[in-house]
Amino acid sequence: MDKNFTFITMKNFRKPFLKLLILLIISIIIVISLKGCASMGTNPDRDNVSMFKHSMHYDANKNMFVNRNQDAIDEMWDKNITFTIMIDMFKGRKILKPTTKLPELKPDLSVFLQQDSDLRVIWFGHSSFMLNIDGIIVLVDPVFTNSSFPVNIMNKRFQPPVLKLNELPVIDYILISHDHYDHLDMKSVKYFIDKKARFVVPLGVGSHLKSWGIPHDRIVERDWWVTAKFDSIQFIATPAQHFSGRGLFDRNKTLWASWVIKSKNHSVYFSGDSGYDIHFKAVGKKYGPFDIAFLECGQYNNQWREVHMFPEDSVTAFKDLRAKKFFPIHWGMFILSKHPWNDPPKQLYALSKTHKIDLIIPKIGQLVNVNHTFQLEEWWNGDK
Repeated sequence: MDKNFTFITMKNFRKPFLKLLILLIISIIIVISLKGCASMGTNPDRDNVSMFKHSMHYDANKNMFVNRNQDAIDEMWDKNITFTIMIDMFKGRKILKPTTKLPELKPDLSVFLQQDSDLRVIWFGHSSFMLNIDGIIVLVDPVFTNSSFPVNIMNKRFQPPVLKLNELPVIDYILISHDHYDHLDMKSVKYFIDKKARFVVPLGVGSHLKSWGIPHDRIVERDWWVTAKFDSIQFIATPAQHFSGRGLFDRNKTLWASWVIKSKNHSVYFSGDSGYDIHFKAVGKKYGPFDIAFLECGQYNNQWREVHMFPEDSVTAFKDLRAKKFFPIHWGMFILSKHPWNDPPKQLYALSKTHKIDLIIPKIGQLVNVNHTFQLEEWWNGDK
């Protein structure tokens, strides 16, 4: 049986409410598909596939990209995690989100844009952040719209972005980890149609961008372990243990990745979305040590531990990478699992004391100079 349908089982339909809920969600997705909703993007066509079908990470028999241990991921899907994710998005939401607006700071962009050798970062919540690395401005997984779902009324962000898209400085590169809605947002991408920014993405993701109007000559696609080299900066696609897809029938049609970012003075690691696996140690050995690692540490659940990390997994990954500073991401803006919104920083703060980790958890919008000592405040404890 096609694993896209394994979550629709008789066991799941025993409770009338759950049956109604899952049918409603599926109906919404089908309606969006039938209407040709542009936000779902466009999967690689036959010509695109011919360019990457020889990738070591593409299974030509299954017509899909695969993880190192794809059998374990397939087993996870067999346990109906799609159904579980959908239910968790609606169950107990009041206790999962902040009761008040999260503290935020409007960043001083004149300071952020200073032309020197310091590494600066502004976090926008979840996995969206902006780097000034040797004067080059890199925007990572930008999601500036109201929702992490194609239907705008579902899974709204906790609060508006601290900067609007038209308030951003000139962006040189936009780095994308994979095509899930909470990492690849159509409206945010389309803002850059007439801008100069180049998009650096995993194999196949360029098909979405081109369908939204980004010129093909501003899109660079890379397989794992392959470098996109520009004048003074390199982006190296590295493995992640995850999956892709924006609809019911397109799972793993595009690749997912973590990224190494190297300039003259700095080396940065960005995990994208990933469960813990041996690739962290391999990346650390080949490209480490890193000045800083941006590591996912939120939206965890035992039922999908293969594709998302618990805080203790993230700490192990951090050590494998041989990074100097730890910047946790993939939390603090959307509800995608059933843990309280501030559980990730609470756990990581405690772990950082035990493992003597240099932890950076800024307020949303707070300008961080990675070259300087960061004064950590437990601001997430204001919401009990």
